[in-house]
Amino acid sequence: MRFWDVDAGRVMVSGMDVKDAPTRRLRDMESYVTQSTWLFHDTIANNIAVGKPGASMEEIMEAAKKASVHDFIMTLPKGYDTEVGELGDTLSGGERQRIGIARAFLHDAPFVLLDEPTSNLDALNEGVILKSLKEERGQKTMILVSHRRSTMNIAEEVYEMANGRIS
Repeated sequence: MRFWDVDAGRVMVSGMDVKDAPTRRLRDMESYVTQSTWLFHDTIANNIAVGKPGASMEEIMEAAKKASVHDFIMTLPKGYDTEVGELGDTLSGGERQRIGIARAFLHDAPFVLLDEPTSNLDALNEGVILKSLKEERGQKTMILVSHRRSTMNIAEEVYEMANGRIS
């Protein structure tokens, strides 16, 4: 994401050194999901639409379904028009995390970085999301960081950290 530059070597995305890419182009090419999703004091629909400004409600709902959060949203009195509190404090950690994952699905970038994306989820929701990620990966590059072996089961290649080094 180019928050820091490399000390040696290069980081290439689609054949381009990220140092030569405008920040806006990099942001269009990547989605980033963390275990702590930041939400805005706004509606659930608008919080998901951060991933793709101007998205249709159908696109937002489809992303929410892939992130296993649509059914929950539909139980709320105002559905997708429900406002979440400051930083999403009216939702659980798992609900916020699934909204963050829905953003990534909606953004549909060719590079996806997922840092503990299912850490706050139960096994059922984790399974639905992992199935969606596996189906979506197609031509995408996905980097998945997790302590959970169940999460890593969808990875084509797994590298483990041992004593601060990748093994």
